[in-house]
Amino acid sequence: MRDDELLLPLNQEWDRDLVAVDPLSFPGYADALAAAPGESVRTGLAESRGVRVVLIHSDFDIFGGTMGAAAGEKIVRSFRRAADRRLPVVAVTQTGGARMQEGMAALIQMPRTAAAADEHARSGLLSAVVYRSPTTGGVYASWASLLDVRAAEPRATLGFAGPRVVSQVTGAPPPSGSHTAESAYAAGLLDALVERPDQRAWVDAVLGSVDLPLAGADAGRIPAVAPAAPSSARQALRQARSRSRPSGLDWAAALCTSWVELRGPDPAIRAGLARLGGQRVVVVAMDRYADGAGAARPGPAAYRLARRAIGLADRLGLPLLALIDTPGAEPGQAAERNGIAAEIATTLRAMSRLRTPSVAVCVGEGGSGGAIALGHADRLLMLPGSVFSVISPEGAAAILYRDASRADELVGPLRLTSADLVGLGIADGVLPELAADRVGCLRQAVTSALSAAQPGDRDRRLARATRSFLTAASAEPAACR
Repeated sequence: MRDDELLLPLNQEWDRDLVAVDPLSFPGYADALAAAPGESVRTGLAESRGVRVVLIHSDFDIFGGTMGAAAGEKIVRSFRRAADRRLPVVAVTQTGGARMQEGMAALIQMPRTAAAADEHARSGLLSAVVYRSPTTGGVYASWASLLDVRAAEPRATLGFAGPRVVSQVTGAPPPSGSHTAESAYAAGLLDALVERPDQRAWVDAVLGSVDLPLAGADAGRIPAVAPAAPSSARQALRQARSRSRPSGLDWAAALCTSWVELRGPDPAIRAGLARLGGQRVVVVAMDRYADGAGAARPGPAAYRLARRAIGLADRLGLPLLALIDTPGAEPGQAAERNGIAAEIATTLRAMSRLRTPSVAVCVGEGGSGGAIALGHADRLLMLPGSVFSVISPEGAAAILYRDASRADELVGPLRLTSADLVGLGIADGVLPELAADRVGCLRQAVTSALSAAQPGDRDRRLARATRSFLTAASAEPAACR
């Protein structure tokens, strides 16, 4: 591989003298090694826009980019040096997987490289990978699938087994479109599809030296002038559910000056490695318009994406911003079969374990457990026209009266308005509504909240609120109990 074919130029190449041997005396392999110009992976120090990184770059021209003992050792050393030097890792893969001519000597490089990638990750350092065509087998099924942010070039062959292997093993070729970058992207296994000329810019955005806009939000939902504060709980509920109201994703697009997508298969929750007021943050944004009807309910996969984002914030030491707007989690049969309750529970656990400051803003409707899963933040902020409730008024009426049409009777008693939640000690405060003329002020308010928040404030706030409820109950005269 020529230097000009590398994604980033190497300032210092490592381990050029580390080359494969023939551990199995495999027929013809020794001669092939003697004729090879080097090893199937190049590693070393690189730099882009002033950011120093460790580069791991496959060379498909050498044994199909496969990983044998020498390639595995070079990869392991690279992750460890990156951890020692506190540097991010950027990888480019183009590989057929583990090298068959080295047998088990190649296969054991899968756990070795996976462990080294994990060691780098546990050091609190960022990693990114670009999959080129093909990326398959033991590389894709080990360290290359463990990196933080993942892109592939369009039309790339991508999969655990290549199409020819699938045909031989199963007796039938894979269907058209299978084992491609596009199918992996649709399944939420990739964060981006990036043509080769744009791959370096995407890596720079991941590293934080280039800004990318958030795609898919509707700027038309951001009004020129903010709506008036609701005059009643019923009006607040109607305002929160208005089809013209900005949802969490619209808020993210307005507030964030850069966005690198962390992709999942359920667009009811979007996540990104973002920039907010000059600060890198991880953002999780609900999008109630993802279903086209303004009532998108996150399913199990949406909460798995949220946990990926929460875990990344925790490991990289970045603050987390959650933008809440959902009528509730998806309650249907498919979601139930896929463990929606457990996904909400484990998302709550991830929020409770988060070691960095977190802020949640309820920008529309906070519906039950599906919303509180992301609302368990060190600061919970509301908008004047937002609501947060244990259950929708319709659901409460169906349970209490067996008649959902009586929902209006319960809007007030549920105490779901922003003023109610602040008064109960459950929310910390109320932000102004989003409007085109106040984006800068809101961005400052959110960054100030992130700066003031302390990990664990969430638990202290809810404990105080709970004590106040118990104290009020115990103070009631006996005749009233």
